[in-house]
Amino acid sequence: MPYSLSISHVGIFVKDMQPMVDFYTRFMGFAIADRGPRPGGEIVFLTRDPREHHQLVLASGRPADMNFNLVNQISFRVDSLATLRQMNEGLKSESVKEITTLTHGNALSVYFRDPEYNRIELLIDTPWYVPQPHHLNVDLSLPDDQLWANIEKHVRSMAGFKPVAEWAADIERRIAQATANRQGASERANA
Repeated sequence: MPYSLSISHVGIFVKDMQPMVDFYTRFMGFAIADRGPRPGGEIVFLTRDPREHHQLVLASGRPADMNFNLVNQISFRVDSLATLRQMNEGLKSESVKEITTLTHGNALSVYFRDPEYNRIELLIDTPWYVPQPHHLNVDLSLPDDQLWANIEKHVRSMAGFKPVAEWAADIERRIAQATANRQGASERANA
């Protein structure tokens, strides 16, 4: 039986709720959908999509002495290069660290550490695919045509380069195969 599976939301523990709520509402533009008590603290549900009650959950309870963050990164797709540039500039006056602009070939990204040092990515997609992991630092202050030309020249030189439409067709076949394998395993288990 074919099925759909997508990520709905992510929740993270925080040390100090108010600076995190402030950053994600004021700078990132999330709205508070709900907020309330939870055992040992508070929980805040944030969204930027009226179809989703929450996309990001902040829950108090992260130990103050925790020196390692189990979350590798949280990535947010933005609507345009102009928005990516605007947010990159805005980050410079926020209490964030390690602002980096780069391309993975398949995306143009701004990475930074939020007020509690979670790694955050803001991104737009490119029309290209190159095998991952891959990154190249980029200068978002370049004019659009020069920025895109530099990225395209670089990715076309990479082994495994292809237009993203070709990659999408291939991954669609792999997903169908994984679904068929899952169904076959389920049928064998029920036999």
